[in-house]
Amino acid sequence: MTRYNAPMTSPPALFRLALSRPAIFRGAVSALALATLVAALPASAAERKPAPHAAPDREAVERARQAASCLQMAEKTPKAAFESALTWQDRGGGDMARLCQAMALFHQGQFQASATRLEDLVPTLGKDTPEGASSLLARAGWAWLRAGDSDKAEKAYTAAIDRSPRDPELLVDRAFARAESERYWDAIEDLNRAIGMAPKRAEPYLYRAGAFRALGNDSKALEDVGVALALEPGNPEALLLRGNLRAVTGNPDGAKSDWRSVMRIDPDTTSAKAASDNLARLQGAEAEGKPPAK
Repeated sequence: MTRYNAPMTSPPALFRLALSRPAIFRGAVSALALATLVAALPASAAERKPAPHAAPDREAVERARQAASCLQMAEKTPKAAFESALTWQDRGGGDMARLCQAMALFHQGQFQASATRLEDLVPTLGKDTPEGASSLLARAGWAWLRAGDSDKAEKAYTAAIDRSPRDPELLVDRAFARAESERYWDAIEDLNRAIGMAPKRAEPYLYRAGAFRALGNDSKALEDVGVALALEPGNPEALLLRGNLRAVTGNPDGAKSDWRSVMRIDPDTTSAKAASDNLARLQGAEAEGKPPAK
């Protein structure tokens, strides 16, 4: 029986694939957007100081500028950013400096420490707007996932959803956490809700297809991946998944076509390598007269 590399279909690797994407922090806005969001909030009581001659708008702009600079550094040179944020905190940077420390720890791979610090910031940086709190909690959830603690990740995402219940991204994120615990029906429930809120987005259909595949429902998986590709025709992950599904449902020519498309559209990636390996396995199986694996 031939086995196909399926980073989008073998449980719970469907959702783990996204964890390895460089430069993607799922469920979270960019560093600049985060800095602007939380820096515009009122300073915490511990940070408020009399400044009779300072213009509040200018102070907010400067806080946002410093935060954006630090958060961008955290992505590129996290160790240096962490040290810089410690110095900034000593000089009165307060919660914004602590936020930068948390993000620097994340980009260093210290996910548990990052998640804990992000959650600790919610009562202060997230107290004034639901968006601020849910953004911090979404980051904490992703850090918990990277730390391998899907239970804490789900709790963080649930808290984020409680504050921003109409955000489909948060539902997709919680689906990741639930799938990591192999709770595929719970993941599908979240993805159903995300699709109801954003029916023209390909991603929830793609992930729901992977969940159905993990449950052994290839017909539903094919249906969903077809919708994903109708919405986003060149999506390499969707093409890879459809190729895998076609290979095990009696459509080898369709599988080969999809895998070759992945290799052409998205070369030098995990998806392209999986597609290349699967193509070689299928061709080898055909040469030996073996049936494809389910």
